[in-house]
Amino acid sequence: MKAPSHFLLDIDSQGIATFTLNRPERLNALTFEVYRELTDAFAELRDEKNIRVVVITGSGRAFCSGGDVHDIIGELFNRDMEGLLEFTRMTCELVHNIRSAPQPVIASLNGTTAGAGACIALASDIRIASEEAKIAFLFVNVGLSGADMGAAFLLPRVIGLSKATELLYTGDFISAVEAERAGLYNRVVPVDELTNATREFAERLARGPAFALAKTKEMLNREMFSSFDSALKAEALAQAICMQHPDYREAYEAFVAKRKAKFE
Repeated sequence: MKAPSHFLLDIDSQGIATFTLNRPERLNALTFEVYRELTDAFAELRDEKNIRVVVITGSGRAFCSGGDVHDIIGELFNRDMEGLLEFTRMTCELVHNIRSAPQPVIASLNGTTAGAGACIALASDIRIASEEAKIAFLFVNVGLSGADMGAAFLLPRVIGLSKATELLYTGDFISAVEAERAGLYNRVVPVDELTNATREFAERLARGPAFALAKTKEMLNREMFSSFDSALKAEALAQAICMQHPDYREAYEAFVAKRKAKFE
């Protein structure tokens, strides 16, 4: 992948790519440049066959506190409607690219997760959080719609309409424990265990069948819009396609030989 200038990128030998937001003095607040590079990086992943899993996290005591007050929010007052739409469409493009990347995306939430940061976490496939990772979709608190970056679409599907409505109407922070209870976080761990917990989960997925995982993510996205009958037809086709992939035979042969499967 192209080396970014506005966040950190590490790709290890197991095919785990880690994106680290790196403005700890500003709680990893996003700038126009960070937005653009993240958007482009997630688009690149569609062609990165050697990357099997993506982790996105933050440095310091926050995951991401949202758009930078001075570098983004203050600057937007100088834009006309066309300029504002250019920005809001880019933020939605980022979420689209996270959802359409074939690799599983894990948000490793090391601390405060707010605004656009909450939407990036929401768009990810898995959320593993430290006990300090409070979260808020705080858009209404600054006079904006809670329907930002796909939140009004994704959040009800993750935690249900009632709780999603409360969070988007109030913009309140909830604790990591409450977020896990609501189903927003997949798991919560002590602060000093977050890196290892994220790593273990990422390695587990990286050892798995990349084609089958990508197909599963594709179907989860598609079936958000499907009727039950359409979903069954689509899943039948997806499964037949997977049965033609070498990973399917490898899993069978590994089972017969009583060894671990090695998915290439």
